[in-house]
Amino acid sequence: MKLFKLLPLALALSACQSMPVTSMQGEIAYAINEKDATISLINTATDKVVGKLPASGRLGEEINATVIGHAGQYLYVVDADDAELIQLDLTSRQIVNKIEVGEGTEGLDISPDGKTLVVCEEGAATVSFIDVASFKITASIKVMGDAPEHCVYSPDGKVVVASQEGSDSIDVIDAINPRIIRTLPAAGHPRGMGFSPDGLKLYVANESANVTEVWNTIDWTFETAVNTGERSNGVKVSSDGKRVYISAGKSHTVDVIDTEGDFVIKSIPVGERPWNMGLTSDDSKLYVANGRSNSVSVIDTSTLEVIETISVGQMPWGVYIP
Repeated sequence: MKLFKLLPLALALSACQSMPVTSMQGEIAYAINEKDATISLINTATDKVVGKLPASGRLGEEINATVIGHAGQYLYVVDADDAELIQLDLTSRQIVNKIEVGEGTEGLDISPDGKTLVVCEEGAATVSFIDVASFKITASIKVMGDAPEHCVYSPDGKVVVASQEGSDSIDVIDAINPRIIRTLPAAGHPRGMGFSPDGLKLYVANESANVTEVWNTIDWTFETAVNTGERSNGVKVSSDGKRVYISAGKSHTVDVIDTEGDFVIKSIPVGERPWNMGLTSDDSKLYVANGRSNSVSVIDTSTLEVIETISVGQMPWGVYIP
């Protein structure tokens, strides 16, 4: 039985010239409302909702798994029920293209150069790479395990890791010439993952084991397991690499890991079923989606306290700040 699983629909955003992600008032945080199939736009200077996507209606049935790329004007939505990747023009807010993807796609990421999308097709047990320019699948490989959920690029774009909750494993994939390099064992239901900025460490939240594992990516050896909250699920690494934030769905907390010694320095209470998080570009604020509270918690990263709670749509799955 999968924990905290909602109907699968995945979405990715690419940064859009017509809707800038920064303004004189602050950056825009995108809160993905899974149940409403909308995205709330939050101004990070005022911590107020300033709009939503789409302006009216829905993006699909239910949405999750959001990333924003470096360039372009398109929003990408994966409807897992119809196994389609949908390309939406953000200027016209019209669908301009569709392609078929594997069954049960949820995990989604974009390469550091913004040229390639990678999708974890959970039901099909495959990982596919999509060329952004041509909007075509260029490679699709079978994973070694079962139920790949999160796909994450390394900072240099050479590797993709795929967490597989059904087999408690992580595939390390060559992203240039797609093939599985090796498979790592995981403590239990690996979900969110995050690389350190230098790419030398990989942090993996294990939902059923209530730990976050740390892997050395030079030789892919296990370093340590950090005890984190119940149902550890989301991972966000600070841009300077000094901290890693781990959301815990059952304990309703965000644990803060000091990466110098890989230990928890504080556990911060937030809303119900927190999951994916976003950091402002200066790392001063952390935005946490609280799925069962229909809210986003804003954490001041200097005091490690919640300074604001923002009401958004139903079942926010995550927050992304490009």
